[in-house]
Amino acid sequence: MEKIRNLFLLLLFFNILILPVSAKRLYKEAEYNKRYCANIGGITEYRNTDSTRVDCLTKNNAIEMDFAEKWAEGVGQALYYGQLTGKKGKLVLIMENPEIEMKYFERAKLLSGIYNFDIEYITPVIFVSDSK
Repeated sequence: MEKIRNLFLLLLFFNILILPVSAKRLYKEAEYNKRYCANIGGITEYRNTDSTRVDCLTKNNAIEMDFAEKWAEGVGQALYYGQLTGKKGKLVLIMENPEIEMKYFERAKLLSGIYNFDIEYITPVIFVSDSK
């Protein structure tokens, strides 16, 4: 019985203290996308013919938005969505901690010059600057 209690306490400790630290975000990706896309006059969650979804579609760009550490996945999606829509692919990386995450932006930026897609990053300031 004591082994079960100790296991329960260990799992409880892990779930309460350790898991939230690794997954904590200031805002969900969808919230960043909704605000960003509205600011540039795009269409959110544009559905492609193959049922994939472009995070934000504008006159010129098929935009994929991802958290910075998912930069490689974002590059692939931006290129793919650009091909499907006939627009230029664009990757927007969400950087909640730019000092640490800038390395991901630099990696993707290197590829943007080679594979001809646009790239930029946003920070949570997008929420502060629009709240007036």
